[in-house]
Amino acid sequence: MAIEESTSDWKLKLRYGKIRTPFKHFTAIADGEVEALVDGFSCPAGPAIMAIKTWSSGPDETADMVVAIGRQIGFSANGKIEIYETEPEQPPGQNPHGYSIHFTPYARG
Repeated sequence: MAIEESTSDWKLKLRYGKIRTPFKHFTAIADGEVEALVDGFSCPAGPAIMAIKTWSSGPDETADMVVAIGRQIGFSANGKIEIYETEPEQPPGQNPHGYSIHFTPYARG
């Protein structure tokens, strides 16, 4: 129960201005290709959708993060990137960052 309380605590502090951040929270969904993913991630090679949550200064920075982080972990974002402002699941940090990365493979055609 302490974890739930601390989660709602930072969310309430953020909502009511007791925690301030220059960042906004986004969820990005990117179309692309999984190549060889680094350890900690799994998805068959081929076409896939990558979803990521970010704290960033805006949608442009989130799109840049999708491309850069994707490249670092073995995903090439070569299609459409959709970005939505969403409710956070983790508190903001001192720097822009991404978390909760998931892949969904699909078949073309």
